[in-house]
Amino acid sequence: MPAPAPRQRRRPMAEINVVPYIDVTLVLLVVFIVAAPLFTQGVEVDLPQAAATPIVPEEDKEPLVVTVDAQGRFFVNVGEDPEAPVDEVTLVNRVAAVLRHQPGTPVLVRGDRDVPYGRVVEAMSLLQRAGAPRVGLVTEPPEGHG
Repeated sequence: MPAPAPRQRRRPMAEINVVPYIDVTLVLLVVFIVAAPLFTQGVEVDLPQAAATPIVPEEDKEPLVVTVDAQGRFFVNVGEDPEAPVDEVTLVNRVAAVLRHQPGTPVLVRGDRDVPYGRVVEAMSLLQRAGAPRVGLVTEPPEGHG
């Protein structure tokens, strides 16, 4: 009877199979790409405080002011006729043009106290679509504090 062959010892495998980890990472990436727009649906606003100090404009940057009157019409302080109402498309185009040529221009919204709140939010959403990173609200100080 022949002698049994000596058993060879197997060396432990020192490599890690990373393919499953890559698969999991790609799945998570797809989930976050799909879910990311759901997290950014909202208008960010720095709300004024009761004892807020006035905004001091930078020397060379005149603020871009969008006004919403009591009838809900939009006005922009730039363009051919700042006293003429503009539609939503014109508002977005004008603001986007100003922000392209003068990045960092402060953007403010003046809303009439009698205009529905939703119309002011719509103006802020249009400004955000035009590329305004931050939008401020213009208010008047309370009676006796000015």
